Amino acid sequence: MKIRVYYEDTDVGGIVYYANYLKFCERVRSELFFQKGMSPHNGDEFFVVKHVEAKYIKPAIFGDDLDVTCKLIDRKFASITMYQEVLRDNEVLFTGKFKLAFLKNFKPSRIPEDLINVFL
Repeated sequence: MKIRVYYEDTDVGGIVYYANYLKFCERVRSELFFQKGMSPHNGDEFFVVKHVEAKYIKPAIFGDDLDVTCKLIDRKFASITMYQEVLRDNEVLFTGKFKLAFLKNFKPSRIPEDLINVFL
């Protein structure tokens, strides 16, 4: 998914603020649902981030056009692990590994197959 870096995404030096890479990744995961006419939050069923591993490689700056990727790399009963990259002109700027837990009524629950298919 394409993301443009706006002024609001940057610090005083025009560099993307570190936490915004996490927001970019979250936006892409949500967009995968929206593109299939679904919502990432469905009443009492939703994913939450349980664990993040982030690697900041090079900075993105104000005005950059970025590509953010998302790939399912592991699946368990009530969790999935996603690998995401933020790229500028095919150069990797950030990588993240996100473990998402699926909750129903705020308790871990089996992930329905239609939700798994969103990430395939």
